[in-house]
Amino acid sequence: MNQITPPPKLDIIPASAPFSEAQRSWLNGFFAGLLSPDVATPLSAEQGAAVMAGDGDDGEAPWHDQTMPIADRMKLAEGRPLRRKMMAAMAQQDCGQCGYNCHDYSEAIASRSEARLNLCVPGGKETARMLKSLYEELDKAPAAKAPEKTAAVATPAVTVTIAEPGRSRDNPTEATFLSRGLLNKGKSEKETYHVEFDLSESKLDYVVGDSFGVFARNDLGLVDQIIALLGASHTTKVNGKTLREALIDDVSLSPAPDTLFELISFITGGAQREKARALAQGEDPDGDAAVLDVMAALQKFSGTRPHPEAFVEALEPLQPRLYSISSSHNATPGKLSLTVDSVRYVIGKRKRLGVASTFLGERIKEGDKLKVYVQKAHGFGLPQDPKTPIIMIGPGTGIAPFRAFLLDRKATGAPGKNWLFFGHQRSDCDFFYSDELNAMKTSGLLTRLSLAWSRDGEKKFYVQDRMREVGRELWTWLAEGAHLYICGDAKRMAKDVERALVDIVAQFGARSTDEAVSFVADLKKTGRFQADVY
Repeated sequence: MNQITPPPKLDIIPASAPFSEAQRSWLNGFFAGLLSPDVATPLSAEQGAAVMAGDGDDGEAPWHDQTMPIADRMKLAEGRPLRRKMMAAMAQQDCGQCGYNCHDYSEAIASRSEARLNLCVPGGKETARMLKSLYEELDKAPAAKAPEKTAAVATPAVTVTIAEPGRSRDNPTEATFLSRGLLNKGKSEKETYHVEFDLSESKLDYVVGDSFGVFARNDLGLVDQIIALLGASHTTKVNGKTLREALIDDVSLSPAPDTLFELISFITGGAQREKARALAQGEDPDGDAAVLDVMAALQKFSGTRPHPEAFVEALEPLQPRLYSISSSHNATPGKLSLTVDSVRYVIGKRKRLGVASTFLGERIKEGDKLKVYVQKAHGFGLPQDPKTPIIMIGPGTGIAPFRAFLLDRKATGAPGKNWLFFGHQRSDCDFFYSDELNAMKTSGLLTRLSLAWSRDGEKKFYVQDRMREVGRELWTWLAEGAHLYICGDAKRMAKDVERALVDIVAQFGARSTDEAVSFVADLKKTGRFQADVY
């Protein structure tokens, strides 16, 4: 992903503004990232409110920003009801991996209709820990006063609707893996695949903008190394399965959960017990907590061998992973494709693997079936009017939903203009779908194609830099009613794109900073600026 130099600290929100010190501190950081360091102008409290209103939650959830650290989010939620604090603990991505959006997941936990506190995949351990703490507060809260007795009133029966197969993570269906093809060429530093599935047996369909949930399986080599560290047999029975089957299919092997350290603390002593207890409480006695997956935890406490059944029960469930769909049901009914970066990295001397990305990139075989579901998009999709022009900004695998948009507009004969910004490291080896995109441009489907390569020259050049170069034309499209979309990294790319957009509106729309900020906020409020970020 693009490496961006952090913006300087700026005193944008004045001390006299009607915010707490924590809110003011966060808002200063937010707007420092939104405004280019070259053109940054201090914003009034009213300007701040205008941009925050564009995030779809007005003043109700000022923490609803993916780039904000959890500590800052929790400060902004101080004094709010527990259900709002629970929302602040979420990752703020509204990604749907939990089966909800952030607001609805917190409401479900607070109302006790959802007991699982570990469903926020992007939030990880820090979200799960905070939710556990808040849930304990919920248990301590005084019970509501019982209503006085009144005449019996008939209560209508409540009908519980179960989502049809393939429409929910809790009720997946099966798809058949068809193929994978490497999208990179030559000496690329990345390993990105175009992956295809057959949905015809399940009769599952989708709309462009939706995501695809995949239930991956853990790497067999990693599983067998863990079994060896346990000193157990892979055929040992655990909950009706062999130990190997349970570790492959049922539990997460990264990161090591607090409950595993709790278990280790029960079966060891001395300094080892103290370290395990500290790790279970979210502390970091040796400075390595962030890199401890399950195998690394067993190696750290070598010689400690939990019973296989207790060990499996101490681990978190293996969560499905969501990917932006890169195909159109209207163009290829019964088939679905994804664009997947295989995640590989080294910590110490050990290679680590992304679970789902390498499962799709190398482990699953053609013809294999896997559990899947479609996650409906949360405010991300094509305009209702097919004549509306669209501007799509998707570097790297962020191109996935925009390939789907283009294929869908082609299949449906939508007459609206289409402009794609795509970027990656090198033009000769990282230009995904180059033949398709060039053909779309030749045919006129793709009105404009703007490219940015961060490693082709001496100076790094990103999609937001290309946006600024063609800012006058981009403003003309927006003034004509175009919808703008971003897909990709939330913490860096998306914020840099927003900052460039404010600059462009101010410069080429002949607007003041106030007016440019309000314009971008209005784009969000009216659904003309949509993001699929992670």
